[in-house]
This record gives sequence, structure tokens and C-alpha cells, in this order.
Amino acid sequence: MLTLKGEKLYLRALEPEDLEFLHELENNEEFWEVSATQAPFSKFLLKKYLENSHLDIYEIKQLRLVICNLKDQPIGLIDIFDFEPKDRRAAIGILIANPEERQKGFGAESLSLVCKYCFKHMGLHQVYANITADNERSLRLFENRGFTQAGLKKEWTFVNGRFKDEYLYQLINKNVH
Repeated sequence: MLTLKGEKLYLRALEPEDLEFLHELENNEEFWEVSATQAPFSKFLLKKYLENSHLDIYEIKQLRLVICNLKDQPIGLIDIFDFEPKDRRAAIGILIANPEERQKGFGAESLSLVCKYCFKHMGLHQVYANITADNERSLRLFENRGFTQAGLKKEWTFVNGRFKDEYLYQLINKNVH
């Protein structure tokens, strides 16, 4: 069984050819809230990031994968970050770029694939996500993939002049001890 290939999509490493796609996503203010971005990224910085994207997750504590449809078109990104090898856990973040590509199962399949990868190849005990309380689609997505709400962080993020609550969701791998 391939862990990074599903029925509707596959996940792959970043390539130099992803510069334009990455530049478009990182500079889209609509996504800044979920990515904790506060300023635009230059192509120069993103090119440097792509040049270093091959570095080992144990060294840089993160791995970004491109979500591609079966026509080999990039449609989003899924990140494994805040990797803690000692505690065998990592955070997960996901973004489907085009609104027309949302609600088609791409997020659910990507999340399932990356969780299998984390558990099978990285030997993680758990993966988690931090989701603002008003992000109903993401809350449903993670709940539908087996994540459970582990906590509520009151007034955790400051967005557009107001504080938002944020939930912590976890998926614990029962097969790893």
C-alpha cells in the first residue's frame, strides 16, 4: 500500500517548479489567518525555501507536501510541522487553494494519507491540529477523520481586531507505544 497516493490525489515533495503556485498561496491574504502569516513573501525568499525543502524533517522539524490531483496539477498543501521526535508528535495543517476544489473530498483524503504516513513511516504516537472555533469546515474535516477535541484555548488568536478561540484536536495512534 502506498501511503502518499489515494483514489483522487497524491502527495509529493516540493519541486522548483512549484515556485509560482507557492508564491500565489503565500501571498493570498485570505489564507494568512490559517498560516499565521503577517506579510507577503518574495519570490526570492520562496526560491530559497524551495532550495532547502529537501532538508530532513529531523533537522528542520517540518515537511511540506504538495497535494496534486490525478492530472498532476497542484491543488493545495499539507504541512507536518512542530515535529517533536522525543514526544513522537507533530502538528498538521492543510490548505486546498481553489474554492472550486473544496468540498470534493480532497482535504479528507489528503489528511488520511498524511496521517498514515506519520504513523507508518515516522512512527508518531500522535498528530494534532489547532483550529479556530469559527472554522467550521476544518473542524468537521478533522472530526470526520477521527480527530477528537482535546482542549479549548480561549481568545488565542488575534485576527482582524478581535480575539478568537482555538480548539486543539488530536489523533492518537493506538498501534504505537
